[in-house]
Amino acid sequence: MKQALLEGRSEAKPPSAPKTLSALVMQARTMKLTAPAQEGWPMKKLSLVPQEGEPSPNALSWDERSIRTQSVITTEEKASDKALNPLYLTVIPAVMMKFSRLQKKKQAETELAESQPVGTEEKEQVIEDTCGLACIVIPCCQQFNNVYSFLVLYCILVLAQGTVFGLVDLSNANFHKEYEVRTWEKMFLTLTYDVTSCLAALFIAYYGGKGNRARWIACSSVLIGFGSFLFAVPYFNAKIHRSMLEKEDICQENKNINFCPRSGTIFQIKYLVFFILGQMVQGIAGMPLYILGMTLLDDNVSTYSSGIYLGIGDASEILGYGLGVTVGAPHLKTNNNTLMQSSTYYESDQPVKWYSAWWMEFLFVSAVAWSTFIPLLCFPPVMLGSEKITAEKKKENTLIYTKDKESEANIKDLFISIWGLMKNPLFMCQTLCKSIEALIIIGASKFLPVYIENQFILTPRMATMLTGVILIPGGSIGHFLGGFIVSKLKLSCKGLLRFIMLTSAVSAACLSLVIFVNCDPDKFAGINENYDGTGEVGNLIAPCNAHCRCSAMVYFSVCGRDDIEYFSPCFAGCKRSKVLNREKAYYNCSCIKNGLLNSDIEGDFIDALPGKCDTKCYKLPLFFAFIFSAIIFSCFSSIPLNLVIFRIVPSRLHSLALGFSYVIVRLLGTIPGPLIFEWTIRSSCTFRDANICGRKGRCWIYNKMKMASIWVGICFSCKLYTILLAGIGLHLMKRFKKESIDDLPVTMKSKKKEKN
Repeated sequence: MKQALLEGRSEAKPPSAPKTLSALVMQARTMKLTAPAQEGWPMKKLSLVPQEGEPSPNALSWDERSIRTQSVITTEEKASDKALNPLYLTVIPAVMMKFSRLQKKKQAETELAESQPVGTEEKEQVIEDTCGLACIVIPCCQQFNNVYSFLVLYCILVLAQGTVFGLVDLSNANFHKEYEVRTWEKMFLTLTYDVTSCLAALFIAYYGGKGNRARWIACSSVLIGFGSFLFAVPYFNAKIHRSMLEKEDICQENKNINFCPRSGTIFQIKYLVFFILGQMVQGIAGMPLYILGMTLLDDNVSTYSSGIYLGIGDASEILGYGLGVTVGAPHLKTNNNTLMQSSTYYESDQPVKWYSAWWMEFLFVSAVAWSTFIPLLCFPPVMLGSEKITAEKKKENTLIYTKDKESEANIKDLFISIWGLMKNPLFMCQTLCKSIEALIIIGASKFLPVYIENQFILTPRMATMLTGVILIPGGSIGHFLGGFIVSKLKLSCKGLLRFIMLTSAVSAACLSLVIFVNCDPDKFAGINENYDGTGEVGNLIAPCNAHCRCSAMVYFSVCGRDDIEYFSPCFAGCKRSKVLNREKAYYNCSCIKNGLLNSDIEGDFIDALPGKCDTKCYKLPLFFAFIFSAIIFSCFSSIPLNLVIFRIVPSRLHSLALGFSYVIVRLLGTIPGPLIFEWTIRSSCTFRDANICGRKGRCWIYNKMKMASIWVGICFSCKLYTILLAGIGLHLMKRFKKESIDDLPVTMKSKKKEKN
């Protein structure tokens, strides 16, 4: 039947049509297409006579005629295919295929809706970069969804932790004066923060860098407040447990000097436990703040503005430390110029008023830190405008040495990323530079108070205050100006390294000048004076005080009228004392024979007054100028080092790179630094007290020239290493991808690229 149908069609088939379109049109013009429709012919009758609603053939253009003719042929072919293929062979399979595709599409939409319960992609994007708590969007807070508001909260939090550091250092210094503290206890109080932060840095940097960094910093605010609360706990209802002595340390033949202060009291144990725990909490809290906070600021500002924001953050920490020192300084226990001694001791269990001031200040800092928790929690993972800034940074020509591939957060990827950073020699050079700079600052904080006190004959409180005046403003100015200058100059990586080399050279020059600023050594009986020839150098006991039963356990210097300093009134042979106009004076001193005689208001001749003798040295302003300049130029390199690290590693590794650099800084800088400079100070000691209690006594007299030479030598060597490592970094850049035009702004670089 099918064959007959085909034969019928072939019989009714019209004459073969021309093969080309032009031939078909010519045939249509010449023929009178009035042939009747034949049986089986599927097309309509063609006619040049226009039908109703159709344009005249003469009115049609050549292209329109061609299209109409081709559409007629296409219609004929489709009709022929429909006749050849039955309906059930074409329509039904198409419907089934369409139905199955529709089912798969609905299933995929259902799975997508289950995985994203918030709503559509548009709503999710709105929630992702808006300010609010979880899914709750707060309209009035959207005006604060920017890097400026975050910078304010960040600086408040950094200021709070810096204040905690200042209060803790002063509290520890006061604790060391009041109680006998063992060496291992001092080590725990000093190094707990650095060791804890070293252990936590890598994990916080890696996992925090892949999450919402603002929320990690919000958690840091909780920990900072909690750590400050732990520091306040020992001072709650604190009572003094300290051995007191009854008789004044003057020349007496029947005096008992076999006395040892009691240690291991309840307050001392509480202090050690809670302060060590507080240092551990602060060590963990500091890592999100100084790692994730800095990377968050860098990601939300342009490349050449990053230095200013980072400089403000670092300066806030140093100012916070200065604020803590300023607030806590009035609570320091001052040394009295009298030593009370007796054959028996007693314990006083009365509450101490000045202890309450410590816990009130620690609690105030806790409240300030906790006040930033909710505002920081409202910040989204991506701030408004950050995508545009990221796109602009990608267009800039920066150095990237590691393949930037996203991966899931796991331990394997952590170690792979760390290994990739360790294989980057330029990154390792910058990390070592940071360690060296940290070593210099640690050395200055340990060395300067002791050196200033002994070189310029100042009280410990005045020496500590001057050290704070040098380090705190100098460090703040150096960090801020370092970031500000490199941002305004728009320096490239090579320019940043050259800047580090230049500022380090200036700092080294200022340090080298410090060693030439010194005073003549003061005259000290028994140290460099021999009691007018009656005693020996290096021995405090002489014939004039041998009968006084003097003790070298506690140092209370007095200055005689002969301009010679004595270790205590007892070693000066003074037998009597009076308090006139709130100042104590000593009389009848057997070891003081020369000098001008001055009488008091009662007519008695004064032989000695408390304190050190005036050496008439006026070089302190010059020393201050050299040290202050050296600290400023040394801190200039802090922000450029971080900027170089941000430019030589992929953006996804910024947090991990900064965390790894903090680990190296702790291992090579802040942990061994106090031990190195403590050894420097001890090696310069010329006289240490004879402690009969079986413990090593305190050093009272130092070789000032030796101490200054060792410290300046260490710091000068560190600066030379910084210059050397920065120079190696410049050389290593030739082995890797270079910046197209190294010292030109980005706009000029883009113009040159367009020309090429």
